[in-house]
Amino acid sequence: MSHHSTITFAEATDIAREIKNIAYNLWWTWHVDARDLFRDLSPQTYFRCNHNVIAMFDEISDQELAARLLDPKQMSRAQNVINQYNQYMSENNTWASKHAGEIIRSGPVAYFSAEFGLHESLPIYSGGLGILAGDHTKSASDLGVPFIGVSLYYRQGYFEQRIGPDGWQQEEFPNTDPKKLPLELVANKAGDPIVASVKIGHSDIYFHAWRINLGRVSLILLDTNREENELHYREMISQVYGGDITTRISQEIVLGIGGVRMLRAMGITPSVYHLNEGHSAFLTLELLRELVREKGKTTAEAIRWVRQHTVFTTHTPVPAGHDRFSEDLIRFTLQKFCTECWDDASDIMPLGRVDANDKEEPFCMTVLALKMSRAANGVSELHGRVSREMWKDLYPNKSVDKVPIGFITNGVHVPGWTSSRAFRFWHNILGEDWPDHLDDPEFWQRIEDPEFISDEELWALRYVLRRELIEFVRTRLRQQSARYGNNPGITFDRILSTDALTIGFARRFAAYKRAPLFFSDPQRAKRILLNPERPVQIIYAGKSHPRDDQGKKFIQQLVGFAREPELFGKVVFLENYDINAGRLLVSGSDVWLNNPRRPLEASGTSGQKTAIHGGLNVSIMDGWWREAYDGGNGWAIGDDSHPDSIEEQDKQDAENLYDVLENQVIPEFYDREGNGLPRKWFDRVRHAMATLIPQYNTDRMVEEYVRRYYINNKSSAK
Repeated sequence: MSHHSTITFAEATDIAREIKNIAYNLWWTWHVDARDLFRDLSPQTYFRCNHNVIAMFDEISDQELAARLLDPKQMSRAQNVINQYNQYMSENNTWASKHAGEIIRSGPVAYFSAEFGLHESLPIYSGGLGILAGDHTKSASDLGVPFIGVSLYYRQGYFEQRIGPDGWQQEEFPNTDPKKLPLELVANKAGDPIVASVKIGHSDIYFHAWRINLGRVSLILLDTNREENELHYREMISQVYGGDITTRISQEIVLGIGGVRMLRAMGITPSVYHLNEGHSAFLTLELLRELVREKGKTTAEAIRWVRQHTVFTTHTPVPAGHDRFSEDLIRFTLQKFCTECWDDASDIMPLGRVDANDKEEPFCMTVLALKMSRAANGVSELHGRVSREMWKDLYPNKSVDKVPIGFITNGVHVPGWTSSRAFRFWHNILGEDWPDHLDDPEFWQRIEDPEFISDEELWALRYVLRRELIEFVRTRLRQQSARYGNNPGITFDRILSTDALTIGFARRFAAYKRAPLFFSDPQRAKRILLNPERPVQIIYAGKSHPRDDQGKKFIQQLVGFAREPELFGKVVFLENYDINAGRLLVSGSDVWLNNPRRPLEASGTSGQKTAIHGGLNVSIMDGWWREAYDGGNGWAIGDDSHPDSIEEQDKQDAENLYDVLENQVIPEFYDREGNGLPRKWFDRVRHAMATLIPQYNTDRMVEEYVRRYYINNKSSAK
């Protein structure tokens, strides 16, 4: 644009309006030009609002935004983003249009999940299950799969984490304001909210819904915060997995039964219902009720139909992790619902029992889901095996290997997890359309060749990403320190070194994930960290469930090590872990550490985000890593087996962890042949990129779900 062709204020105002509309579609979060445009409109505000652009626009007047766009450079960036968005939204030639016409014709996939991790500005998730649901949804949009997500609107979300002076986790539950989030009310033609209701106990609970747009698909969040509800029911879904067992079953009734009713009220008829974990399994009872009460089917016919239209993914390899409710609780909450279709609440109990005749057995949501779906899967090969063993009593006439639970290994939504720096790096090397080739191994194979991408380029990228992580950590620690009025003499400018091998460990602090394993032998850990020739530093982040004292003890232990004078600046515990901190950690760490107690990590996906950034995994052979590891694309802690005794397992795994770090990882990182670069290290990095990126992504995963589970409703997989 020459400096003569001026932009009028009216034109700038129109463009500003379009840009604000795009902010209401989370498409922008995984498209780098959009992400960077929003950030640059007001960097301080953007960071202060934790990248919530709706809250940011609340502080930027329409006048200011239009004025900013009078700058031809900003205007051209804005136009570019609008063009990319319109092109994405109107694209008809998608993967699904070629491979999944059947779903496009017969109605969307309705994907029910108790949590969705979509972006740091929406705290409606607690961990991996939610992140997986969010990534699944984004890939469904990218692939053009007709799809609608269903969940709950947790006004207070999952908590904000503060670490007290004694190192103990404290929880804060601030209310979010829907007006400052990318939500729109689900309304009818007249603009009034669409309202549905469910019966819980003796009360009618009314709810409306919010819609979040994610590219070409959407997610609806049910909200019971309505004046006609008693206070208790208004606040019932304010927290993710909050409250007692009665709150839990009530949340699950709203999610499952209420979710189906809201879809009906919106005029949506899904072709398949996908239960992401058992929390939403009551939806199968609502489908049964509709068929028996409203369509006059027999119970047997109705069950057959529901099973034909339902698929189920289980994520939990520990029996305690599956929701179980007593008959009294089922009767108290669901009696009114049950009498519409059955004689009494006790009539549905057999559907949730492994042994239908055992009157003492509680009602299990996973059992209901397994009995009422035509296909079920775990989330890695080993987890499928563990699940078949765990639920074999449901199928007494089948041998364990014939139990109908398969597996589809989880992936990650790569564009959503790639930092802006790495995104632009790949633009330069692979071309701007690289995100369209995520599941094409040949496309990524080229990276193995040092001629195609050199050690020098990778070394430069790693330094930029490590620096970004370290600056982020320093800023966060300054904020933490200021809040506690700590010793003003502490300086954070020297915390962590951009030259040291950086290990990242960030996840939920569940006990089985064994966060402090590296410190099992504190003296040996210190020897590794304090070696002046080969410095190593480690950054931890993660939240423990408010009722999990063991997880909180782990946090306290690590905070204790981080505060030891000799380890200060080499060991860091980062407070209030979220998606943003996760993105910086997986991009900036050289090594991603994962040491769960096998086989309890169903899949684990955080390590799948590191390859695109040139990082390497050091992990127990559990979940996805035992399928992915080939000897040259990272490191295994121990082998593909484990002792039965927990004490023995922990001891052996700690020994193997020290062994692999001291004898393989650290020497390879610091072996700088001749030209000052770790050649062997980068051979491994390139091999990791070529083997992991095209396999462990949600495009491949969603394509598998479509081919194996969504299409072909008629054939019963059981």
